[in-house]
Amino acid sequence: MVRQATWLCAILIVTQSGVLLADSGLPNLEFNGYGTLGVVHSDERNADFVADLFASEGAGYSDDWSAEVDSRLGLQATLRMTPQLSSVVQVVSEKRYDGSFAPDIEWANVQYDITPNLSFRAGRMVQSSFMSSEHRKVNYATPWVRPPQEVYRLIPVANFDGVDVRYRYHSESASNELQLNFGGGSADYQSGSIDAKDSWGISHRTNWGSTTLFASYGELKVSADEISRFFDAYRLFGLPGEEIASRYEVDGKRTSLLSLGVSYDPGSWFVMGEWSRSSSPSLLGDSEGAYMTFGYRIAEWTPYVGVARAKVTSNTSEPGLNAALYPSPFTEGAQLLNGVLNELISSGMQQESITVGARWDFRPGMAFTAQYDHINMRSESSGGLINQQPEFTPGGRINLFSLALDFVF
Repeated sequence: MVRQATWLCAILIVTQSGVLLADSGLPNLEFNGYGTLGVVHSDERNADFVADLFASEGAGYSDDWSAEVDSRLGLQATLRMTPQLSSVVQVVSEKRYDGSFAPDIEWANVQYDITPNLSFRAGRMVQSSFMSSEHRKVNYATPWVRPPQEVYRLIPVANFDGVDVRYRYHSESASNELQLNFGGGSADYQSGSIDAKDSWGISHRTNWGSTTLFASYGELKVSADEISRFFDAYRLFGLPGEEIASRYEVDGKRTSLLSLGVSYDPGSWFVMGEWSRSSSPSLLGDSEGAYMTFGYRIAEWTPYVGVARAKVTSNTSEPGLNAALYPSPFTEGAQLLNGVLNELISSGMQQESITVGARWDFRPGMAFTAQYDHINMRSESSGGLINQQPEFTPGGRINLFSLALDFVF
């Protein structure tokens, strides 16, 4: 309810301010948008590849060629009410956890520029966890069909309801931006939701000629009712179960994310890369992800190649309860809980990928991209695939072929 109230408040401010100021001629209302029409083919027939962890279907098992993995439409309204006060609302329609394309609010906030270099925002925003976080869904603004999942899927809750402060300053020939934010958010999936509360983050970006340096650090508390109920079942087994539940319980424990990025773009070519690490003393464990992409521009064509890697750095197995110490049916219950626990702690993304693609900017505001990905899933990982069938074997290799038409207006 708080989440909905926050963005509804922002929308109300936008619409009512437009009504109040319309007669004076002060407000300036702009509409723009972006979108992607894409199709993806996966040669893995027993599981689905998805770009969004919470999507219900993807390419592979559900559809040989899926138009639902990357396709989306975003519409944005920006109202400048005074030279210092403005507001933005952005609505995005894309494949959701329930199989629909129902629109969702991505941005809904009010911004006040205290000075030309210092601004304050309140409402719904996107965490600045990675270099391309804020425009990660605007594929036209990135060189790929989709951002490298080895990094951009480390944090599932991307937007938040809260406040942020941005400060811009110059040092010699470099321009800098420091951002601080605080708030919380949630992400729905088929059997529940994941909530993030008491989240805070700090990020810094430096643009120095053709070079961009980026760093961010943030923490959040994650909770999920379904996971809490699972560990409540462990607590029924007395002290041993209580110890396991306390060790892996997610509620009340902080997850941290550290990210570093760099890009160099002199115009005719570019190279960019990021490294990120998430850490949690819970079921979520510790993971690392990194990628590097190189591209070369030839007139309206941009061929590119990239490599990426994701790995889990914490333990991926747990002995669990000693089932032999309990009478039936508790023996079977302990074995079942242990099996599910090990599936969960070993489900983190562990893979290496090679990406080759080419982008064609055939007209202003429109680009066509073809991309091939070869993914090698390590350590018997499922590589983030969903809808896994009994015949699916973790730890294999998959090949993806993607076509995308990206546009902005």
